[in-house]
Parts: sequence; C-alpha cells; structure tokens
Amino acid sequence: MIMVSLSFVIVALAAFAVPMILTRFKISAIPASVGEVVIGILLGQSALNIVHISDLLSNFSTFGLLVVMFLSGMEIDFSLFAKNSTNLSPLEAKQKANEEKVITPLFVALITYGLVILGAFLVSLSFYYLGLFDNIALATIMFMTISLAIVVSVLKENEVLNRPFGQTVLLVAILGQVVPMIVLTVYSSLIAGKGGSLWLIAILVITAAFMFRNFRTFFDFFERINKATTQVDVRLAFFILLALVWVAEHVGAQNILGAFIAGIVFKLLQPAEDTERRLDAIGYGFFVPFFFIMTGVGLNLPGLLASKKTVILIPLILLAFVLAKLPAFLGLKLRFSSGNSLAASFLSSTTLALILAALTIAKGLEVVTEQQAGAFTVAAILTYLVGPVLFGRIFRVSKENPKKTQVHFIGVNLLTVSTAQQLDDSLYEVNLYTDVQKSFKTFNSEANVHAIDSVDADYLIKNDVLDTDILVLGYSANPEVNYNLALRAKEYGIKRVIMRFDNVNPEIDQDHESHLQEAGVEFFTTFDLGVSSMRAMVESPSMLEMLTSSDARLYEVTIQNANFDGLEIRNLPLVDKITISRIFRNHKAIAPHGNTRIMLGDHMVFSGNKEFAQAIRNSLGKENE
Repeated sequence: MIMVSLSFVIVALAAFAVPMILTRFKISAIPASVGEVVIGILLGQSALNIVHISDLLSNFSTFGLLVVMFLSGMEIDFSLFAKNSTNLSPLEAKQKANEEKVITPLFVALITYGLVILGAFLVSLSFYYLGLFDNIALATIMFMTISLAIVVSVLKENEVLNRPFGQTVLLVAILGQVVPMIVLTVYSSLIAGKGGSLWLIAILVITAAFMFRNFRTFFDFFERINKATTQVDVRLAFFILLALVWVAEHVGAQNILGAFIAGIVFKLLQPAEDTERRLDAIGYGFFVPFFFIMTGVGLNLPGLLASKKTVILIPLILLAFVLAKLPAFLGLKLRFSSGNSLAASFLSSTTLALILAALTIAKGLEVVTEQQAGAFTVAAILTYLVGPVLFGRIFRVSKENPKKTQVHFIGVNLLTVSTAQQLDDSLYEVNLYTDVQKSFKTFNSEANVHAIDSVDADYLIKNDVLDTDILVLGYSANPEVNYNLALRAKEYGIKRVIMRFDNVNPEIDQDHESHLQEAGVEFFTTFDLGVSSMRAMVESPSMLEMLTSSDARLYEVTIQNANFDGLEIRNLPLVDKITISRIFRNHKAIAPHGNTRIMLGDHMVFSGNKEFAQAIRNSLGKENE
C-alpha cells in the first residue's frame, strides 16, 4: 500500500502555489519551472528542510522528467521540414518557384547550430585548461543544449514564430534539444561500458516506427469512440511513452531518449489540439512540477557556497552558457539583422530541463561531483532569467505591412464591379478581368479592370490571372464558362472559388451542383440572393441594414493568434466596439456570450465600424504558431 507522506502533500501544495505567487506579484519574466526549483530549494535542505526525499517522491520526480521529455518531443513542428513537399498544387508549385531566392531557414539553422557545437567545445576546452571542469565531453553536451519550451514561448509572445526569423530560431532550438539527447545517450553508453551494444538503440527506433505505423490512423476514428470517461487519446499517449521508455532502458539507451522519441511519435500521429492541451494539463499541471521542485529540494546551497571554487564556478558556467551560443550570431547573420541575430543567440543560451537530465545521468555514472552538479544547476536556472531578458531588450520586430488578400473577378458587369468597389481596399487587393471589350470600356474607369483575350483556363493560367487567394467567377453570358473555370481553378490550387451559377436547366443544375460541392466550390444564384435579401427585410430588418450599411458592415475573422486561444470574449481587445453575432467551430454555430472562450481555428462573424473591424482582424487573424 502506498503511503502519502507529509512531504508529498507539501510538494503538491508548492506546485499549486508557485503559479499563484508568480501571478500575484506579477513576476511574468520568470518561467514557472524556475519558480518551482526555487521553492524546492526553500523547502529542502538548503533552507526550511521540511521536505524529505522518499521513494514515492523520487519516482514521481523521475516520471515528471520523462513527461517533460515527452512534451518536448511534441513541441517539434514537423511542417518546418516539409517545405519541399511534392504534393503541391500547380499554383503552390508556381508560387514556390517565384519566391525570392534566399537562404532557407533550415540551411541557416544547420549552419548556426554547427557553430553552437563549435562554441560549446571551445568553452569546454577552456574550462579544462583552466582546471574548472575536466570532463570535456560532458561539458560540451551541456553547453550545446537549448531549452525548446522557452524558445517557443518567447517567440510566441513576440508573435514571430510563423516568420522566417522565428522558424529559423525554432529549428536551432529543436537541434539544441535533439542532438544533445542523442550524443548524451552515446556518451553514457560508452562511459558505462556498453559501447558495444549501441547498435541495440536501433531497436528503439524500429519500435517507434512500428508504433507510428500501427496507430497513424488512430485519430481518424477517435471521435467516434471517445467518451469523457475513457479519454482514449490520453491513454494512447501514456502507453506510447511507457512502452518506448521500457524499450530504451532494455537496449542500453537512456530512458529520457525513449520519452523524447515517444513525444515525436505521438506528434507525428497528428493529435487534435484539444488532445495536446489535455496532455499539457496533465503533464505541466501535475507530474512535471514534482521533477522541478524535487530538483530544488535535492540542492544543498549552503554546502555549495561553502566551497570557494563552486562560488566562482557558478558565474563562470553562466557566462559559458552565453559564450557557447554567441557563435550562433554568425550563422543567423547570414539572413537576419545584427541586432536580432544577437538577440536570438542570447535566447538560445536558456537551458534547464535537459541540463538536469544530463546531470542526473552523470551523477549515476559518477563522472560529476555534487558540487559541480549543483553549480551547473544554479547556472542553468539563471539562464532562464538572462536569456529572455536580453532577447527582449535587443530584439526588434521588423515592421511588415499586413498582407492583403488577393481577389480576382472574371466577368465584368454591374454585380461584380459593385461588389469589388465595396471590398475594403486595406484588406483586399482586387482585380477584375473581362474578354468583352464593351464591358472593359464601360467599367474601366469604375474599378481596376483588365482586358484579356480569352477566358480559356490555359490562357488565364499562363497570364497569371488565376494566381490569387480568392477567385470570383461572375461571367453572366454563359454559365458553362463559370462552371468549367471553377473546376479547373480548384484543380489549379486556388483555395476559395466563388461562382455565379445561373442555369435554367434543372437536370444540368443537379449534376453540376454535385460536382461543384465535391470540388469545394462556393456557388450562388442571383435569384437566391434576391430571395435572401427580401426575407431579411421581412424577418430581420436590422440585419439587412447591417449588411448594406457603409458604417457598420459584417466581417469574419479566423482565430489564428495563439495569444487569444482560450480567452473569454469579454476580454478581447476592442470588444466593446464590435458586435459578435456568431462563432463557427468545426462547422457548428455557437451563440456567443461574454464568457464564451474562443479557440484557434474558430470563425468569428461580427459587425462594426471599418476602423475597429480592421484592428480586430489584424489582431486575431495574425498567425504566430
């Protein structure tokens, strides 16, 4: 029977109290994990000595470390490695071919992290010759680690994660998590005398591949079998974690490598955002704090500070963490400004979880003393303060004009021209095309109309007419032209195709409608629009007024800014200046209230003044993850 000790209860209370304390005193610059280590120091042998290490606490601490590594594996954004996908539509392939020839984020990241490894080795060599730390290999591994979680968090807060700069720094951080993990596994195997069995680690990779292959369709049918009392997705996550940790331990690898690979496997299964949130809640809400708090409990600061060498070693190790990452500046400078490259170098100096994991292994192998481990731990904690602060002071967001949505109209008439005139020119870049010379002469002075020789699809593709975000087919002379162009445009890769579909033959209508729906084409008839408007006048006169008003129009925005994920509507910026009528989530309408929480991917329909509406759309629709 498991006995819950008072120390266990105190640690659980401390885990609950840390974020409350940080929030109460508005200490936003310090990550919760650092606060947990600090409170562990206060509760442990360094200060109050009211928490004592037990088998139960040690096991929870170890499992917390495994969960940290698992969640770190899930942080990796594999879409960054899929930029050269062969499954591109013709439009995407054309856009990619026409992109400005610049050095790719992956290339810059590889060069940058190579320089980090060189910097870590040179710093470790200096420590050896100065007599500060004689294990060059272990020091190099620790100095080349980067905290992926902190880098992701800081980049998100600065809303640059989706930009080339953010993607490059993220890739460097991923390498700073993966490469040291692999090297640490090889190093520990060699030190433990198991170098001859290193090939067995391939079994771990094969097992991971086997799990991915057998569970890759899991989330396709997950929604049909999941219940609140089963949480099958979470059960699968922990099964994969425990299974790969068990395999890692039995093939001579470190358990943290198994946990990290488990996180990668589960991420590749493409879990729903809700699944990832629940795993974060379980991990960071319960297991992970035990690891960080018990790390602090195990530190003996009075004993560390009693040694003059250790007192000198702590600031020198902190400096070494920073200096080892400074060569990254030269790699990042290949594409980015000097200031931002330096800021990213400082941010990359942050490290803690992997350092603690490496020290745990090193102490087990007896290749590091308690004093040295303590000095590295304290210095790693300080990097969480130094790195983000220096980044915040140096980094400057390059000003970018909001990218306008390209809208191309084919067919120039009173309906298309009037629609084009009413689109907000600060949000949309509109072009109209016609092969009818009379229409061109009539409307050329009214809108941005271009004359073309043909509405043949091949001609339009060759002349870049179909290179757009939204294509509106308003050709009224022959509905078959709209129909054929719509299907061809979807094949070409245009994301949204809107088509005027006025056909008097009901048999043709039914056949065409099914093809259009399958292709994802949005279509309308002028008759339907007239009926809808008249019904609105009868049933909801205020709605029609809102739709036709020039002062308060109807707008839609897709929530893409991660900073607003889970935020209540009442706390949205400028919410008092707009009226939110509907939120569409997974194709289902939600009637919004003040306490309704918005989620990433929500489509929010609202009305308001043009000025405030644009600010809302720019804020909520900005991608940063």
